[in-house]
Amino acid sequence: MKFPRVKGVMSRASRRWSLWALLVALVVALLGILVWLSGRYESSMVQSRLEHDAAETVTDIRSGLTRNIQTFQALQSGERTPGAWHAPAAEVLREHREIMRLEWRSESLDVLAFVETPYRTSVFERLGRASMQADVALTCTTARRLSGSAYSTSYFMPQPDGLGLEVLDMCLPIVVAGRLAGYTVATYSLQDILGELVGRQLARGVGLSFTEADGTRLALHGVPSRGNRIYIAQQLLDLPGNTLVVRMESRLGTPALFPNVLTALVTAMSLALMAVLFLLARDMRRRLKVEHDLGEALAFRKAMEDSVLTGLRARDLQGRITYVNPAFCKMVGVEAKDLLNQSFPSPYWPPELAGVYQQRQEIRLAGSNLPREGHESVFMRRDGTRFPVLIMEAPLINAVGKHTGWMSAILDVSEQRRVEELSRASQDRLQATARLAMVGEMASLLSHELNQPLAAISSYATGSLNLLQEETGADRAHAAAPTPAPLSEDLQLAMRRIAEQAERAGKVIKSVHDFVRRRDQVREAVQPRALLDAIMPLVSLQARKLGVRVVIEVDEACEPVLCDRTMVEQVLLNLSRNGMQAMQVQPEGAQPGASAVLPEKVLTLRIRPAASNAHSRWVEFSVIDRGEGIAGDVAERLFTPFFTTKEEGMGLGLSLCRTVIEQHGGFLGFEAAEPQGTIFSFTLPAAPARDGASAQA
Repeated sequence: MKFPRVKGVMSRASRRWSLWALLVALVVALLGILVWLSGRYESSMVQSRLEHDAAETVTDIRSGLTRNIQTFQALQSGERTPGAWHAPAAEVLREHREIMRLEWRSESLDVLAFVETPYRTSVFERLGRASMQADVALTCTTARRLSGSAYSTSYFMPQPDGLGLEVLDMCLPIVVAGRLAGYTVATYSLQDILGELVGRQLARGVGLSFTEADGTRLALHGVPSRGNRIYIAQQLLDLPGNTLVVRMESRLGTPALFPNVLTALVTAMSLALMAVLFLLARDMRRRLKVEHDLGEALAFRKAMEDSVLTGLRARDLQGRITYVNPAFCKMVGVEAKDLLNQSFPSPYWPPELAGVYQQRQEIRLAGSNLPREGHESVFMRRDGTRFPVLIMEAPLINAVGKHTGWMSAILDVSEQRRVEELSRASQDRLQATARLAMVGEMASLLSHELNQPLAAISSYATGSLNLLQEETGADRAHAAAPTPAPLSEDLQLAMRRIAEQAERAGKVIKSVHDFVRRRDQVREAVQPRALLDAIMPLVSLQARKLGVRVVIEVDEACEPVLCDRTMVEQVLLNLSRNGMQAMQVQPEGAQPGASAVLPEKVLTLRIRPAASNAHSRWVEFSVIDRGEGIAGDVAERLFTPFFTTKEEGMGLGLSLCRTVIEQHGGFLGFEAAEPQGTIFSFTLPAAPARDGASAQA
């Protein structure tokens, strides 16, 4: 039942295509006829214009020859002597390049005077002028009979350069008082007549030539432009005694397609009709292809939006969400159906920030243009976790340029912030390391510079002590001399202390220098009590100054420790000074100068065995003060290099102390003391048994 219908559809389609083909054929035929008619019309126009130019050329030549005759007649109006005639005749030849020779002849045709053109050699140089005497006589006879100028037939004169020249003579009788007085004979170059007497506008782009009646070419001037069609116009130049044919030749290309407005209009309409037919046919073919490509483009865009990692969100002018991509849904943990058409507040806004966000969004959406740069915000996932995001918004413009909403790109910057935090911490560590390196360089420089003055102090102290002892002995040896007062025991003790402390300072500087340069430190077995005894003079001196009572608690069961004695002494001294300074801080709320009862300032130095195991034994050193204690925020950064709570401090003391103890394998820490104060304690390894026998007392 379907076959007849299919045949009918095919038949109608065939008839439709046949009509289209017939219409196209008619249009093509009409266009071809119009073009052919236009070409014929153009050819006739070109031929008519060429005929007109040829007639103008003949007129120009005839006018030029007539003006020359008037010039020749003017030559005979002055003094009639060959000498007087020669100068104006030469001037005429300079002004008229077409004249090759000008002669003044007698009634018997004898040459009385002549001049030749200055622009080329004599045309009669090879054959001589006498060879043309018969032609000149015939021309002058014709001129006398016509009582006016006469022209001879042209003749060819070979030239010395192997070429030749076609010339003709003009004879003009000279009549004085009705009586023949002679002749003026002028020799013309046919080629120069074409070049000099024809207007430049007429001679441009065409070939001009003189021919005889049978078509023999006598002279040629100019070359016609290239073309695939030749147009020729001929005009007679009727001169007294001679007739020449002026031939004008023009070569043109294909005639113009649009010689007039009507033909151009019809042709344009025909071309437009053919173009419309072609476009309609092409549009039918492209429609299905465009629909197919559109479907593929939509599928590709959907796949791209689904696979991109950046969250995309579109809002309309009222702030309602009109589109979200899967990346955004995954970012906030909410499905697309729960986000679409949602206004304020959004499900992914933290409740505590919803009011601020809503006010900010209303302000932003009220503006016509949003800034292109991004802004940071905080979103909330379905499980309640917060995460930072970077939002970049731009106006959403449709295909006709209308503003329909805003498009946002959202980036989860949680990982970026974590990396930035790590980078910041690493940068801080690098800066601290650089400052420590600088401190190391300063320590090396100071150790080098201070060794010499310390050695000088020790030498001066020892020398002063020796001089005093020698002077005392010498005074006692002289019985007659008055006996001086005995040297004070305190002065001797002070001098010895000066020498000892100078020597100890030198050792400290050397230990610091070795510590900075990372040299292997010399470890020795030392009794713990000996470490305290070494620093007690300095500790006692500062304790008396600050009003602090020092208490020493040493467990006799402690074993000798293996350490760098000088560096450990410095750790003990630094911790003791810090403890005494901590007890100088006035309690909060106390008025300066008030007589309030303050707790006793007691600094306890304690040494006792630490927890040990089968493989290692340790000794614990503790420095206990009764100060205000350490605040929580300070405790977190207490051992950080360059951190200090003192106005004059550098923040390196506790950091270096911890480094020294850790290099010994021990640990330096602190804890709060009861009822107040702080306990700083560190551990050192006990010396092996074989080293303990030689430990210092």
